[in-house]
Amino acid sequence: MRYNLYVKIVKVEWTTYQVKNKEPFRIAYGVSLGSTNVFVKVVLEDGTIGYGEACGSRKVTGETARTITCFMKDVANLLVGEDIYNLTKIIEKVCGFMKGNTAAKAAIDLALHDVWAKVYGVPLFKALGGKVKNVETDYTIGIKDISSMCKEAKDFVEKGFTKLKIKVGVTPQEDIEIVKKIREEVGYDIELRVDANQAWDPKTAVKVINAITRYEIEFVEQPVPWWDLNGLKYVKDHVDVKIMADESVLTSKDALKVVKMEAVDLINIKLMKCGGLREAMKITSIAEAAGVKCMVGCMNETSLSIAAAAHLAAATPNIVYCDLDSPLMIVNDPAKPPLKYIKGVIELPENKGIGIDVENVFKKQ
Repeated sequence: MRYNLYVKIVKVEWTTYQVKNKEPFRIAYGVSLGSTNVFVKVVLEDGTIGYGEACGSRKVTGETARTITCFMKDVANLLVGEDIYNLTKIIEKVCGFMKGNTAAKAAIDLALHDVWAKVYGVPLFKALGGKVKNVETDYTIGIKDISSMCKEAKDFVEKGFTKLKIKVGVTPQEDIEIVKKIREEVGYDIELRVDANQAWDPKTAVKVINAITRYEIEFVEQPVPWWDLNGLKYVKDHVDVKIMADESVLTSKDALKVVKMEAVDLINIKLMKCGGLREAMKITSIAEAAGVKCMVGCMNETSLSIAAAAHLAAATPNIVYCDLDSPLMIVNDPAKPPLKYIKGVIELPENKGIGIDVENVFKKQ
C-alpha cells in the first residue's frame, strides 16, 4: 500500500450535544442528570474525517461546554494546514497553546488520532501497537438507598458483569453498610471496587477502609481530597487495600509527583482529565517505571471517547483495569455503531480509526 507523504488538515468543526442520563447519577460531591458534550470533526484534504469528544467538569477539569467551544475557536486555525503525519507535533502545538482545558484538548487529540489511524488504514489499537481487541470493564453503582444499590448490583451481575465499582461518600457508617450489603448480595466471586470521590479525611478513610477490608475490596479510589497528597500517602501506608489516585492525577506531571511520593498503589487515567491519548500514554509510562499499575476511567462520555479509551487499554499492558461504562448509563448515545458490551467485555470496532461515527450530531446543527 502506498501512502501520500503529505496530507493536510483543511477543516476543523465542532458542535454541542446534550447527553441525557437514564437516571440521576450521584457521587460524593454531586448529582448528574446528564452533560453537554462537545464533538469535534477534523477533515483532511483527501476527505478523510476524524471525530473527537469532550466532556468537561467544573469540579475536576474546570471546564464547561462554553469554555470548551471558546477553546476550539481559538485553536482551530492552528490545525488547518498541518500534515496529519506530524501527529506529535500537532498535539504538542495544541497542548502548548493554553494551560489547562484538558477535556477540550482531549477532543482534538481523539479526532487527530482517529483520522491518523484512518490514513494508515487500521483500527486505532493497532496503530498504537496493540494486539488485544477486547477489554473488560466494571460497572459503577451510583449512590442511592442501599436496597436500590443492591438491586442494581445484582442486575448487572446477572447480565454477566464480574466487576463492580461502588460509589460511597454518604457517612462513614453508611458507606461501610453499603459495601457490606452489596457484598452479601453478589457474593464473593464478583470483584468489588470502592470509590469515595474525595469524601473522607485521612483518618476517617483509614477507619472505613479497615472496616470494609473483610469484604475483599480490590482497591479504594480517591479516599481524600485531591490536593491532600500527604493524606493520600497516609491512607496508603495504614491500610491493606490498594489505594488509587483519581482526582489527584490529571496530567503526567501529577503522576510523577504521586509516584515520587509513593502516595498510591494505582492511578486512574481519564482522557478528559489528562488531555487525550498522548498525555495518557505519558502517564502510563511514568507509572510503569515506578511499578504502579493503571486504570482507564471515564466521565459522562458517549461511545466515541469510550471506544478511544478502550483502544488505549487494548494497546497498553500497564492498564490493567477499565472503568468504561458511561454509554450504559445514557439514553441518547449518538454513536453509529454504539459500542458493544458483552457480559462486561467491550468489543473494539474493526473499522479504521476509533471505529465510531457521530456525523449525525453535526447534521443536526
